[in-house]
Amino acid sequence: MGKKVDISKVIGLFIGPLLFALLLLLFRNSPEYPLFCVLAVASWMITWWVTEAIPIPATSLLPIVLLPLLGIFKVSEATAPYASSIIFLFMGGFLIALALEKHNLHKRIALNLLRLTGSSGNGIILGFMAATALLSMWISNTATAVMMLPIALSVANLLLKKDTEKLTRSEKNFSLGLMLSIAYAANIGGSMTLIGTPPNVVMAGYLTEILDYTMTFSSWFGIGLPVGFLLLTITYLLITKLLFKNNLKKITGSEQLVNSELQKLGKISKSEKLVLTIFAITAFGWIFKQQINQLIGEPLLSDTVTAMAGGLLMFITPVHLKKNKFILKWEDTKKLPWGILLLFGGGMCLARAMEKVGIIQLMGEFVKGQGELPTTLIVLITTAMVLFLTELMSNVALITIFIPVAIGIAQGLGINPLLLVIPATIASSCAFMMPISTPPNAIVFSSGYIKMKQMIRAGFLLNLIAIAVLVLLNMLLIEKIF
Repeated sequence: MGKKVDISKVIGLFIGPLLFALLLLLFRNSPEYPLFCVLAVASWMITWWVTEAIPIPATSLLPIVLLPLLGIFKVSEATAPYASSIIFLFMGGFLIALALEKHNLHKRIALNLLRLTGSSGNGIILGFMAATALLSMWISNTATAVMMLPIALSVANLLLKKDTEKLTRSEKNFSLGLMLSIAYAANIGGSMTLIGTPPNVVMAGYLTEILDYTMTFSSWFGIGLPVGFLLLTITYLLITKLLFKNNLKKITGSEQLVNSELQKLGKISKSEKLVLTIFAITAFGWIFKQQINQLIGEPLLSDTVTAMAGGLLMFITPVHLKKNKFILKWEDTKKLPWGILLLFGGGMCLARAMEKVGIIQLMGEFVKGQGELPTTLIVLITTAMVLFLTELMSNVALITIFIPVAIGIAQGLGINPLLLVIPATIASSCAFMMPISTPPNAIVFSSGYIKMKQMIRAGFLLNLIAIAVLVLLNMLLIEKIF
């Protein structure tokens, strides 16, 4: 018998371009035609992303064709996001992860981690969430996710015995929940400190420039810590108790298995030591980037430079120079998830188009015009707007555009601007639905354990919960702290 046809994919294949053509025809004479052109492209891309009518990375190439044809961008402008610094941050991180896997260092780290976290499914997920969130409070969310993913993959493969047994539903839920927990914890953790994620820094800059108000580290922490802790707790319960129950208790013989596998690995090899050294140097560069730049006297070091330096070192560091053996060879890059790089490039290109035609500004003006609405409802609208828009565009770009609008709205209503600014800023880090929404989402999506529909389902529910938490808790805390 032939392979069963997925009707949703077939329908999506036609619905995407149909929506595109319909929007262009309906608004071809509108003075805001460029705006509707971008909305048409977004409709087509989102439809194909959700239904997976064609491979997701292939869908991400649509902006290169459509936006120049519609006159929104020149070809050079449409292709630029596919070679942005964030793409090369991904690539450098993936190369480091590839070296960890090739030389079995990821397995050694995972086995030792299992000694500490135990063998229950929920316990492992909790351990990964706590570690990821804690790291993301201080270093790049992307760098944290890049660090954690190979370890999580080896844990999943080790416990699920992927190579020898068919996965049960519980085992599938565990691996899916583990991958999602890393992305979500990285996003939430970054929002908890003032330096944890770029939108927080952008927000603080606007407060100083427009309102002459200094957001201190301790003040933000007073908001970020309780909100982040609550979101992390809810996320953990949502993944393990509601959406993806795994019911994996202590696995009989798991401790013996871990010890046995460690014995098989033997003593740490020269290649593992070299990979570990480069990995540690790269992590050090990510963590202490600001201090290193201050020591140099110029902001020369960035997350991307650090990641690519680490990746290149894997190719130029010899394990056996006489045998011409290096940590990585170019043939190893066949295993890199190149499609994810295209996926994120397409998302950033679409985001840049949305910014150019003024979609965000128009939405901000709409909210500003609703002056008769209660303050709580205004906070709800702005928070929800930012949270769902950040699913489709860069959170830095969104906050850069939206914070001045939010301040203007607050001043027009005569309310404390922080009531709008703080929830909106945190909301920009709460993108849980789409792989393109944040780098951590894209990174864990590359694991192969997550389907688009599953991420959207879990992310949409978590988005609604995040809106409620931000509105209710922030309204109470902001009034007390500020």
